[in-house]
Amino acid sequence: MPGAPVTHLLYLHGFRSSPRSAKALRMAREVERLREAGRAPHWCCPQLPPSPAEAVTLAESLTAGWPRERSAVVGSSLGGFYATVLAERHGWRAAVLNPAVEPARDLAAQIGEQSAWHEPGLRFRFTAAHVEELRTLRPPALTDPSRYYAVIATGDELLDWREMAARYAGAPGHLIQGGDHALSADFEAELPGLLAFLGLG
Repeated sequence: MPGAPVTHLLYLHGFRSSPRSAKALRMAREVERLREAGRAPHWCCPQLPPSPAEAVTLAESLTAGWPRERSAVVGSSLGGFYATVLAERHGWRAAVLNPAVEPARDLAAQIGEQSAWHEPGLRFRFTAAHVEELRTLRPPALTDPSRYYAVIATGDELLDWREMAARYAGAPGHLIQGGDHALSADFEAELPGLLAFLGLG
């Protein structure tokens, strides 16, 4: 559903990740390129807290007052789940990258002390209460799949691509044959389609 160019863009990273992830940094560079061309969206890429409820609350506070028709959110993995929560609440466009579909189920095995991927010295506790927050946040079926752009890799080693494809059935995007969870070799090639969806191509 490419529409008017996005003027406000939120990026949400995944579990144990950060704004220093490869995809977040690549998106930030693209925003800078758009800024040099005089058409950059307002860009927000926060460090999310371990608590899912607090993560969504933080995103809500940072985007308060954003225009519905000109706002979008990009989310990777658990960030894709959060992006879906926000898109359903606000009617935004959303691009999801190997999005978590059932994070309460999948992250139950991660309860305990964790470290951040990009800053191993930064440690946090992921708790059963956090899992319950994920269960509470889960949106029902998508109200309008055309508002979503889904990039899904069949080679994702962490999440079931079939589950992702079923959740975002009817959404534009791309099903990558092979690849991996991080889209490490594929994100650059996927970027033009994602930007076009946001009206920024």
